[in-house]
Amino acid sequence: MTNPAAAELIARSNRLGADPKNTNYAGGNTSAKGTETDPVTGEPVKLLWVKGSGGDLGTLTEQGLAVLRLDRLRALQGVYPGVDREDEMVAAFDYCLHGKGGAAPSIDTAMHGLVDAAHVDHLHPDSGIAIATAADGEQLTAKIFGDKVAWVPWRRPGFQLGLDIAAVKAENPQAIGCILGGHGITAWGDTSDEAEANSLWIIDTAAAYLAEHGDPQPFGGVRPGYEALPEAERRERAAALAPTIRGIASHDKPMVGHFTDTDVVLDFLASEKAPALAALGTSCPDHFLRTKVKPLILDLPATATAEEQTARLHELHEAYRADYQAYYDAHATAESPAMRGADPLIVLVPGVGMFSYGANKQTARVAGEFYINAINVMHGAESVSTYSPISDAEKFRIEYWALEEAKLQRMPKPKTHQGRIAFVTGAASGIGKAIATRLAAEGACVVVADLDLEKAQAAALELGSTDVAIGVAANVADAAAVQAALDEAVLAFGGVDLVVNNAGLSLSKPLLETTEADWNLQHDVMAKGSFLVSKAAARVLIDQKLGGDIIYISSKNSVFAGPNNIAYSATKADQAHQVRLLAVELGEHGVRVNGINPDGVVRGSGIFASGWGANRAATYGVKEEDLGQFYANRTILKREVVPENVADAVYVLTGPELSRTTGLHIPVDSGVAAAFLR
Repeated sequence: MTNPAAAELIARSNRLGADPKNTNYAGGNTSAKGTETDPVTGEPVKLLWVKGSGGDLGTLTEQGLAVLRLDRLRALQGVYPGVDREDEMVAAFDYCLHGKGGAAPSIDTAMHGLVDAAHVDHLHPDSGIAIATAADGEQLTAKIFGDKVAWVPWRRPGFQLGLDIAAVKAENPQAIGCILGGHGITAWGDTSDEAEANSLWIIDTAAAYLAEHGDPQPFGGVRPGYEALPEAERRERAAALAPTIRGIASHDKPMVGHFTDTDVVLDFLASEKAPALAALGTSCPDHFLRTKVKPLILDLPATATAEEQTARLHELHEAYRADYQAYYDAHATAESPAMRGADPLIVLVPGVGMFSYGANKQTARVAGEFYINAINVMHGAESVSTYSPISDAEKFRIEYWALEEAKLQRMPKPKTHQGRIAFVTGAASGIGKAIATRLAAEGACVVVADLDLEKAQAAALELGSTDVAIGVAANVADAAAVQAALDEAVLAFGGVDLVVNNAGLSLSKPLLETTEADWNLQHDVMAKGSFLVSKAAARVLIDQKLGGDIIYISSKNSVFAGPNNIAYSATKADQAHQVRLLAVELGEHGVRVNGINPDGVVRGSGIFASGWGANRAATYGVKEEDLGQFYANRTILKREVVPENVADAVYVLTGPELSRTTGLHIPVDSGVAAAFLR
């Protein structure tokens, strides 16, 4: 049974975390103190419940709480070796855990345990950080809040900061909280409701002051030519630039992208102060750990051509990498972790929007959200003062903190396809759906492309949230529709790495019954369709400079002359040769092109369900329900082929094991000797 104090804490945390004005995703932490019976002694014991490391307030559950003995935690003050060795105290928290302890205690645990209040909130609201990063933040704090809120100068989170805040609380009994310089806010209360009310009062009071007294144009005037492009034009430009920008962000490590063109971003980028403010970087540790210390901002107007912007982005990337190397070299010590990469995580294009990046889509999306928080903070600080973030030296101490490095090292090993973006045609059912499902399970972001948009979106929803998969309409026989689908893919995930040409249909007719329309339909969807998809995708793959994979789901019929099958088999042979041709042409760009030749995939197949199965059953003189077993019986292995078997082949061909293989066709047919490749 959940302790009442812990239950109140979870409810309060969820309320605070549900409103982005209060804190960013996974930002801040909350706590409650209470009493339980010690199961060993039978005596009451005072406990601290605090949000564990890496959790999110909005979705916090009991499993996300660290549980510590309050007496033991406070006893650590007696062995505290000083600020130069305060990191050692994090390991000491393990000796204060109650029972199994729940989640891992965060670096802010000391703040919550040492402050003499039953309930404590530490949050990262934009309004609070605006005051915390203002050049005269201490004076503003006194002016806005009087003696109800104290000022605590910047200090890196840790045991000493906990001692500092505890001392401020003791010395200012009238105070309900404090502004943490360069960082955020902390509030407290004797009850959960009081702590929540105090937190909200600080946040709302700061916001009201900024709204009433702030300069309505803190970023200055608009730079001519840097205004937002019309929506359709900027989305088209964003799609054109996205592959290049993703390649820039992925120079050291493949990244997934996210695009944002909200008014907050576009107005900031059009302003006179945007270049100077962007160069100052973010301040709150949660911000720059997600966004890097500063973004890359394009210094060309929106009226420049895509070609001019692309060329300039490459020049700016070189300068950004050199600047980041200089930042690392200036602050690193012999004990510092190795540099993790010198590429930007935020790329700003005036008139177009913001591209943000991370190891997966959720991380990329949240990085963009954090930079919007940073824009709001700069807006607030500049409106009443001058934005003054913490120094680069202090940023480095957090970015390359040994504790932060240890947290990164504890993260699970990425799956084989993490960071890869797959575009699968005909993926709302059958083989395509099985492929999409397998790739998503292996960590890929998946674009489910299908002629039927509703079915594509439904199939994508089965795979997870839009951080995992999206559904798009794709008539592969229409070049404009194909380009639109690829544009949706790059705007959703930043680019494309893995293309599966799976869309198809089949008409089983003898030569004399095959019409010209039959022939054209088969070739438009599969031969022409695969060509159009590969051509549009190749532009993305080449611009990214990250290599990639194109897979053709061909057929045993591409090499086997079966009866009554002229249109279907001929177009499959066309697809099979496209594999060889493109493997040769795209190899210089690191793009591998391979094919898969399935046969007899009856169960779960959209093609067989649409009439092909009945026709083939009639051709072979068997019942339609027995067709799968009929195909299996004529194979060497005598085993039926199902869509998941084809998906397995796609996984292997696009995974790390066959990285030197291109131009290959893999049979997935349980062994048909007449279709052996020669």
